[in-house]
Amino acid sequence: MYPLKFEPILKQTLWGGDKIIPFKHLHSELEGVGESWEISGVENNESVVANGPDRGLTLADMVKRYREELVGEENYARFGNKFPLLIKFIDAQQDLSIQVHPNDELAKKRHNSMGKTEMWYVIGADKGAKLCSGFSEQINPKEYKERVLNNTITEVLQEYEIHPGDVFFLPAGRVHSIGAGAFIAEIQQTSDITYRIYDFNRKDANGKGRELHTELAREAINYEVLDDYRTKYDAEQNEPVELVACPYFTTSLYDMTEEINCDYSELDSFVIFICMEGACKLKDNEGNELDVKAGESILLPATTENVTITPEDGGVKLLETYV
Repeated sequence: MYPLKFEPILKQTLWGGDKIIPFKHLHSELEGVGESWEISGVENNESVVANGPDRGLTLADMVKRYREELVGEENYARFGNKFPLLIKFIDAQQDLSIQVHPNDELAKKRHNSMGKTEMWYVIGADKGAKLCSGFSEQINPKEYKERVLNNTITEVLQEYEIHPGDVFFLPAGRVHSIGAGAFIAEIQQTSDITYRIYDFNRKDANGKGRELHTELAREAINYEVLDDYRTKYDAEQNEPVELVACPYFTTSLYDMTEEINCDYSELDSFVIFICMEGACKLKDNEGNELDVKAGESILLPATTENVTITPEDGGVKLLETYV
């Protein structure tokens, strides 16, 4: 097998901006693109292979055809033909709704789906852009419902002004929202289940508000309060820096000006690289070569034993993630 690129799935949204098209070097007239689904096995939103002999096949086709060779033995035993991760770029020109996602147990019971644990890496941020993650003070389910109804729920959310390189880990159950001016990469479980808690009483052109899931969310929320919801890490060049390690994915940051060799011979998983800045050349142990630039996401099959990454034009910044 060989490193795979995919056709992006561009999503126009009410809150979408103008950053994704130029970031991905696309020739498109689409406006208001809020999301690019980079690698997706979500039903009816499956990514399509863009390179090599498997070009035109969906990610679902690929998992069914290559099974353990693509995803790894343990992952195939655990997830079957469902690819376990969803990779996105998100560009918010307006505030997104306040929301929460269910955990595996609740999602299985209610929707026969995986839960949705996720993480954000901030690629860019307009001046003053913010994210909300978690509660700033202790509340209970009864108070939560009252605050949604009387429009004071925002008063008990922890808000952060963001800058490029900021990282937030969002386990299922953590209340969160993406603010206007935030441009982020998102790594998450393969799930499209979102409970919308509060939408700032916004109305569409017909004067209708978007559907809220206040009651469904109430049982899904983890009401725990933490001192700080940011993920702290020490930035280093030319060394992988682990950002998140959880049962659903492990993600590291590569900020590179020098060539690096990555040994995956003992890893029983696919590996995804998300390029956020610069460009590089990627060469695997079978001699496959691929040029990668900002805005592109690459899937290495589980059969890949090692990869050499050679930065171009001064450097490259990559997120590496696997299960």
